[in-house]
Amino acid sequence: MRDSGAALRIGFLGAGFMAQFHLRSLLGVRNAVAAGVVSATPARREAFAAAADLSGLGPCTAFASLEAMLSSGAIDAVWIASPNHTRLDAMREIHAARREGRTSVFAIACEKPLARTLAEAREMLRLAEDAGLLHGYLENQLFSTAVQRGRDIIWRRAVPNSGRPYLARATEEHSGPHEPWFWDGQRQGGGVLSDMMCHSVEVARFLLTAPGEPRDRLKLVSANGTVSTLKWRRPHYADLLRRRTGGEIDYARRPAEDFARGLITLEDPDGNRAVIEATTSWAYVGPGLRITLELLGPEYAMEFNSLATGLKVFLSREVTGSAGEDLVEKQNAEQGLMPVLEDEPGIYGYTLENRHFVERFRARQSPDETFADGVAVVEMLMALYRSAELERTVMLPDPELETYVPPVARPES
Repeated sequence: MRDSGAALRIGFLGAGFMAQFHLRSLLGVRNAVAAGVVSATPARREAFAAAADLSGLGPCTAFASLEAMLSSGAIDAVWIASPNHTRLDAMREIHAARREGRTSVFAIACEKPLARTLAEAREMLRLAEDAGLLHGYLENQLFSTAVQRGRDIIWRRAVPNSGRPYLARATEEHSGPHEPWFWDGQRQGGGVLSDMMCHSVEVARFLLTAPGEPRDRLKLVSANGTVSTLKWRRPHYADLLRRRTGGEIDYARRPAEDFARGLITLEDPDGNRAVIEATTSWAYVGPGLRITLELLGPEYAMEFNSLATGLKVFLSREVTGSAGEDLVEKQNAEQGLMPVLEDEPGIYGYTLENRHFVERFRARQSPDETFADGVAVVEMLMALYRSAELERTVMLPDPELETYVPPVARPES
C-alpha cells in the first residue's frame, strides 16, 4: 500500500465535458495528480493527457482501455465521468480487477447521476462495497462556495434561534446538452429530469439537513412530478437537433422531456414537514446556465443566482467573434451585457468537491457524499418520473421503484 501522505493518483474514465471541469478544478487542489485517462475517442484522451501535463497536473497517461489503466499500477482512484449507459459495466470491471488483485485502485468516485435506474444504482453501491472500495458520489453543487457559506450561516446563526428550514427551492436551466447521448432517453436514462434534477434534489436535501447530520434523517414522504417537452419537439427545433447531432437524435419521433418540475415532501427529525421544490429545463435561453437556490425557514431566507455575477462585460454590435463558452457555461450570445463567471470550477463547486474527495481518499476515509447518497438521489428521481407517468402523487417508500424504468428510457417496442 502506498504511503497515505503521497499524492492521490487519479485516473479519469471519460475525457469529455465533465472530465474537463474536474481537470480544471484540480489546479486548486493539493496532493492530486491526473495520472491517467481512458476514453473511447483516441483524440480526446490524448488531448486530455496533454492538457493535464501542460497544466502541471501530470504526468498523465492516455490509456487505450480501462483494463490497461486499472492494471498499470499507476492509479489510486478512478473518477467515473463517462456516459451514463457505460457506468455500470465500468463498475463491474473495476470490481473484478479489485477482487482479483489486478489493480492498485482503492477508491472510486462517480459523476451524477449514479445510475439510470434504482436497480442500477443499488448495484453500483453493492459492487463498490463488495470490492472494499472507498466510494464517493460527485455532486458538485453541494460544494459550491455559495452553498457552503450560506448553509453554514443559516444553520449556525438562524436555526438555533427560530427552528429548522422547511422549504428548499432549486432550479437549473440551460439551452440543452453538449453531447448527443445526453438527449437520448435510453442511453442517458431520461431527459432533463434525470440529467439535471439530480443536482437540484440533492443540493436541496443538503441545505435542509444540519451539518454533521446524516441526510437520511430526512425521511421521504411523497413525490409529485411533471414532465413535458416544450421546445425541442417543435418541428423547427426537432430538425435543428437532428442536424446538430448528425441525424442521431430525432425528437419528432422519440422526444425526451426538456422541462421537469418536482415536489418532494420529507419529514425532519422533529416530525415537521419539509419540502423540496425543483424545476429544471433544457428550454431556457438566457446568457447561459442559470442555477437558482433558495432556503426558507421560520425567520430567515437564503438565495443564490449563478447569473447575478459581480463581473459583467458589455460588447457592442461592432464586436464580433466566434461562438464559444468563454464567459459562462452554455453561453447563448457573444454581444450585449453579459455576466461572466470568473471561476466556474469554484463557483459550481468542483474545486472544493475535489479537494474534499482527494483528502478523504488520501486519509483512507469515506467522503461526505457516497454512493449511498447517489442511490437516494436516484430513488427521488424515479419517484418523480413514476408520479409524472401515473399523474398522481407517489407515496414513499414505494416498492415499485425497485424495478421502475421511466417511459422515455424504455426500449422501443
